Amino acid sequence: MKTTLKNGVAGLNRIGAFSPYFFLPFVLILYFLVSTFDFHRFAYFNISVSVWPAVIVSLIAYYVGVWLADKRLWVFPNFGFGFLKGKTVWFIWILTMIGAIAYAGMLATGQIGLTDESVRRNLDPKLNLLSQLLWFGVVLLLALRIMKEDQLTKRKAVEYGAVYFGAMVLFLLMGYRTPIAVMMFTGVIIFHYIIRRINLSWLLGGMVVVALFFSIFGFIRFMSEDPDEAFNSREQPDVELSDQQENKLKTDQEIMEETPEWIRSLNGEMVNGHIVLSKIMEYTQEEGYLKGQLIAGTFGSILPGNQVFPRVKVTEVVNSLSVEGGRYITRPNRTTTPTYIGQLFLDGGYLLVAIGFFLFGAIISMLYNQMKRAGVRSYQTVAYAFVMTIFTVSLHTGLLDIIFFLMIGFVILTAAIELDRSQKKSLKTL
Repeated sequence: MKTTLKNGVAGLNRIGAFSPYFFLPFVLILYFLVSTFDFHRFAYFNISVSVWPAVIVSLIAYYVGVWLADKRLWVFPNFGFGFLKGKTVWFIWILTMIGAIAYAGMLATGQIGLTDESVRRNLDPKLNLLSQLLWFGVVLLLALRIMKEDQLTKRKAVEYGAVYFGAMVLFLLMGYRTPIAVMMFTGVIIFHYIIRRINLSWLLGGMVVVALFFSIFGFIRFMSEDPDEAFNSREQPDVELSDQQENKLKTDQEIMEETPEWIRSLNGEMVNGHIVLSKIMEYTQEEGYLKGQLIAGTFGSILPGNQVFPRVKVTEVVNSLSVEGGRYITRPNRTTTPTYIGQLFLDGGYLLVAIGFFLFGAIISMLYNQMKRAGVRSYQTVAYAFVMTIFTVSLHTGLLDIIFFLMIGFVILTAAIELDRSQKKSLKTL
């Protein structure tokens, strides 16, 4: 038995943990498998449409994109900016300084949302947008600095780690988890390729710990809400229900609450993602697709005037199917993370899901090709790690933040500029 277990662990460790063929598809499958442990929440929210057809389409499209880019050895062109090669670091410094100034402005005006939901919900949108450039710049600059070290001593490793951890704490104060997740996983991937290879068995254990941390973080944030605030209200919609509906609602709630809330919160985010995707698919069967409204809303969010933010629209969609049954999927005045599959499905069905995941696969594979060509101690590794992380996190959140589109565009452009196209290294151990 011990020998079998040992051989199994050794087999896992031989897999390229962050290969385009493994990491993102593995997270996607794991996400929806874990979400099936719903503790009766599917019944409570009347889930009737299976998400698995959409998940399978997304996986097939993703692998087609990865395989095609890998087979044809695609890389990004330099977009005509080859003359900037060697100078892109200065643009990173400029973005970092802009982010630092914006973040200082938020601190100066008391915009710390970690312990106060009312503050977190009302962060200055412009300062919040620009402040994200601080952690973005820290990730890139630290990685580039580490690559220049011929031998990374323990002292320097501690110093760099302290700076990185400090940046994560700064954005933890804002009360948002996404920047922390992006920084954490980008750092892990860079560490894997540049400093020391991470065995897959260790990675899996680490992912469990991180998932528990973010689940507990969300649970504590929920439990510490001030119920006297209108936007924290946990009351269900005031609608007339038949006796049969009331009895079912009461029974389903009692069965669901047999499992303590802290246990339900351990995979609560994944279950919510599953529920939202199912409701989106159900909605489109009756109402049709939004035909690009979500992605248009993402880019329109920076325009002046009142805008309907994409995640607010998702809240309206999913709640429209549940209010008549006497329950909210997302509380009013809250936003809903649709998952990347849900985002694409709501805008354009299976066709858009296939196109979106094909692009995910092709882009990641192209960046991976660039990393293989330039070698792991290059800016290409940073670009690959960052974009892979954004795409992976977006499996849950959806890709609906204009700042992430700008970051991805910047990283792809600068990586293409910095690529030495005369090198054709083949690194089998990646």
